[in-house]
Amino acid sequence: MLVDEQMVPENSVQQIQLLASTNDGYGGVRVEIKNPMDSNVFGDLLRASISQWRQKGTKGVWIKLPIEHANLIEAAVKEGFRYHHAEPDYLMLVYWIPKTAHTLPANASHRVGIGAFVINSKREVLVVQENSGSFKGTGVWKLPTGVVNEGEDICTAAIREVEEETGWMPVEEYAAQPFVKKNPQFDSVANICLAKIDVKYTGLSPFSAASSSGKPNILYFNNQDLKQPLSSGNQA
Repeated sequence: MLVDEQMVPENSVQQIQLLASTNDGYGGVRVEIKNPMDSNVFGDLLRASISQWRQKGTKGVWIKLPIEHANLIEAAVKEGFRYHHAEPDYLMLVYWIPKTAHTLPANASHRVGIGAFVINSKREVLVVQENSGSFKGTGVWKLPTGVVNEGEDICTAAIREVEEETGWMPVEEYAAQPFVKKNPQFDSVANICLAKIDVKYTGLSPFSAASSSGKPNILYFNNQDLKQPLSSGNQA
């Protein structure tokens, strides 16, 4: 659907048309233009939508413009949108509504993620519960993870993520969580961490494991020194 319609207060019969959008899981919205539209009409809809999103506390706005709708680019730029990235068949534009520094990720051909395994003398592991993204509200305790910022040292990124810790729990309790046991990648990481504690495991070798989103991921670890086999997946 091209637009959403929202009613104004009861004392008015006017309807406000807004661009159709979906939440991105991080306090922002995504808009994908699928139907032809006049650039002036698009500009009016975009201004009304931004006003509505601002009232709702929306942060980032992503607009995906397929190449056949290139006539709308100028209207979006006039409203403050900037280019984020482009592919052969579309352009992605972004806009940050709050008057604060934006937290929109930079575009890249790939992204480096980090995870921190921190354990104390009581055999407890540092864990967090995410307040945004796909893990928000799931109750799952996970290792501190995040994305390395552009130009950031990977060790600095690990320290930064650890500083956002929530608390400690026994490492065996973390590894026994149903979500961890059901997810090949999380289960594999838990086993690797246990091996690091118990057998001083070190080293790297590739192992294929599906992520929680179902996308294929590769773990690199010392399979030779890992006593118990990883849950599921095939060694690469």
